[in-house]
Amino acid sequence: MATTIDKDTLSFLADLANHNTREWFNENKPRYENARKNYISFLNEMVQEMQHFEPAARGQQGKDLVFRIYRDVRFSKDKRPYKDHFGAYLAEGGKKSVFPGYYLHLASDNKSFLAGGLWYPPAPELKAVRQEIDYNLDAFERLVESEGFKKKFCAIEGEQLKTTPKGYDKENPAIHYLRFKSWNAIMPLPDETVLSPGFLQVVLDGFQALKPLNDFLTNPIKDLGVEEV
Repeated sequence: MATTIDKDTLSFLADLANHNTREWFNENKPRYENARKNYISFLNEMVQEMQHFEPAARGQQGKDLVFRIYRDVRFSKDKRPYKDHFGAYLAEGGKKSVFPGYYLHLASDNKSFLAGGLWYPPAPELKAVRQEIDYNLDAFERLVESEGFKKKFCAIEGEQLKTTPKGYDKENPAIHYLRFKSWNAIMPLPDETVLSPGFLQVVLDGFQALKPLNDFLTNPIKDLGVEEV
């Protein structure tokens, strides 16, 4: 039987969102540890199943995908000490890799989602991906404008330049996609879905649908000779 997300896990995240203080967190540390353990158990099974379609999953474990719950507040006006969600990222080379990957965001109040694509790549990788989209616009559009893709993810999301990227003309047929600084596809996950027995399969289906996009975005980065992190 597939690992499921416990109702207590979402309840903890809901309470943390409403009581985001060190005092409350310390008093509820056992709840946090149980919720985190549940999330990692889910990720472990997810990684095992992803190996059937994503080679980057091989050799990775759930605990290595998870981001810290502690927020870095040094340069933020928001001084809340903890994130109100669990997040995990799977990519070739690990969660700090420059390669495209798969992200699972677990939160209460119907704010969970899964996502994939490329998140704010460094300048050389950004330039390479833009060039790939420019050269292979038809192939990119077939991926992100297909009926199946739009049904799950609607459209590519991410911050965009207000101007035209350097080296490109504003009349370029690909200009809409060339303006992106990140290319992300996001699929919302309601609480009802997250807590359902079939949640693992929903996540796997979503990530498998994202693989062609990730492969497209990976190729130009690999051509740069980027090593795994």
